[in-house]
Amino acid sequence: MRNRLGLTRRNFLLSAAAFAASTSARAAPRAATDSFVPDVDIELICRRDAVQIFDGRPTQVWRYAGNLLKGPANTLTALPQSYLGPLMRFVKGQKIRLRLRNDLPEETITHWHGLHVPMEADGHPMAAIDPGQTYVYEFEMRNRASFNFYHPHTHEATATQVYHGLAGGIIVEDEEERALGLPSGEFEIPIVLQDRSFDDDNQLGYWGGMHRNMFGFYGERILVNGRPDFRLEVASRAYRLRILNASNARIYKLCWDDRTPLTVIGVDGGLLERPETRPYVMLAPAERVDLWVDFSGRAVGSKLVMRSGEFDGLVPPMAQRMMGGGLTIGDDYPLFAATVTRAMSDSPKLPEKLATIRHYRVEEIANRDSPRPIALSMSHMQLAINGRTYEHDNVMDIERVPVNSVQLFEIFHDHGGGMGMGMGGGMMRGGMMGGGMMGGMGHGMMGGGMGMMGMMDMAHPVHLHGQPFEVLSRTYTGEDEEAYATIREGLIDSGLKDTVLVAPGERVRIAKPFGDFKGRFMYHCHNLEHEDMGMMREFSVE
Repeated sequence: MRNRLGLTRRNFLLSAAAFAASTSARAAPRAATDSFVPDVDIELICRRDAVQIFDGRPTQVWRYAGNLLKGPANTLTALPQSYLGPLMRFVKGQKIRLRLRNDLPEETITHWHGLHVPMEADGHPMAAIDPGQTYVYEFEMRNRASFNFYHPHTHEATATQVYHGLAGGIIVEDEEERALGLPSGEFEIPIVLQDRSFDDDNQLGYWGGMHRNMFGFYGERILVNGRPDFRLEVASRAYRLRILNASNARIYKLCWDDRTPLTVIGVDGGLLERPETRPYVMLAPAERVDLWVDFSGRAVGSKLVMRSGEFDGLVPPMAQRMMGGGLTIGDDYPLFAATVTRAMSDSPKLPEKLATIRHYRVEEIANRDSPRPIALSMSHMQLAINGRTYEHDNVMDIERVPVNSVQLFEIFHDHGGGMGMGMGGGMMRGGMMGGGMMGGMGHGMMGGGMGMMGMMDMAHPVHLHGQPFEVLSRTYTGEDEEAYATIREGLIDSGLKDTVLVAPGERVRIAKPFGDFKGRFMYHCHNLEHEDMGMMREFSVE
């Protein structure tokens, strides 16, 4: 075992002993069942490899390698010259078997981020398999059309395993989306954003120590689909760019260099009801955005550069000074370029209506007058949710959820070291009234009077496993409106989400369904260093 988190030797040995005790009680890896007849059968291998990212010595990575055993030929697509796992393409209603084999030197397990699957197919940390073992996932695709994410969910090793290359995308199709005739084939382009650091020998560097663990890892090079200095050659017509932030901690503010507005057609959980035009889009780790980009009318040879624009207030000033890897957090820098290389006269038109989203009614929400809290707190080397760090099988009453129910949650920053349980009022979108957990809370880093905790406060991308949720309201209670104004217009809450960025000073309310499946399902910060430091809990769906 490696000391991944900079622990003292004594604490590391205690952690190792606890881990050994937990694995001794763990069941054997799940095997294939005869009663399940898959439409798609995939072998997915986690293994070490070397890839040519720069001139000179190849970079040592960990990666997913896929073999299609059964299913349509387009199920797996390798991204050219990339360490990323194959792009998987599924169809709603398919029965899917995935055989995960661990050829790494340490335990691992894979989570299908965004998919609505049973607990045994969700990649729970307690399902991690040892080197040489295979874990078999079996499930029916229940998701609507969307762009999703697969990556490890190994306890205290998610950050390092993703950082070394274990990540990939999942596209789900359905009939509603196919009927729209959106750009497809060569005109539908997945874009996976990651930041990395490299030493002089082209090898990945994962440095930063205690500051990295507290604030997250930030590298000095932006990789797109696993490649530096990424360039697209496009025709003068409409494209669909499906963008995933697969970085450990970095938040991007997507905008074109000439300030052409972004046309957003989808987010984490699939298409919006109608296209939306934004000057920029904020994209936190694990969030996805689906863009309609029309190069029609642009001359051959013209170039458009996607940048991450300037923003403020999402990380503490101390983190901005200490981290950033040469790309200071919140600064302006390029991500990738698109150059028009050929003219085309034929191009699809942007649909006025995209999809139907069924919004939750007030009477459908079981706890509409008493939201369940997700209170996020940071202190010196201590990151917690609702005052507690992750511990399997230590479920609080507020984490016990009835199956086939819709639950109201309020996500906020907790500066008191525990949950404030006072009740307040507030108006939600659509006229819904509900109580708020207002007692004893500070106002985030951009507010005042919090002492050390406020100084360390930062944005958290909160991910809840299972079905996507609906953002009902987002309220800013901080004092630095100027800083908040640099991100406000890029927060898209109109579609279905599985990860939501909660900025300092914000309180976000969501309606989250827990349908079909009982068991333990994780919720956590998707700043991966925060997840590994304990900012993760689990629901017991009963």
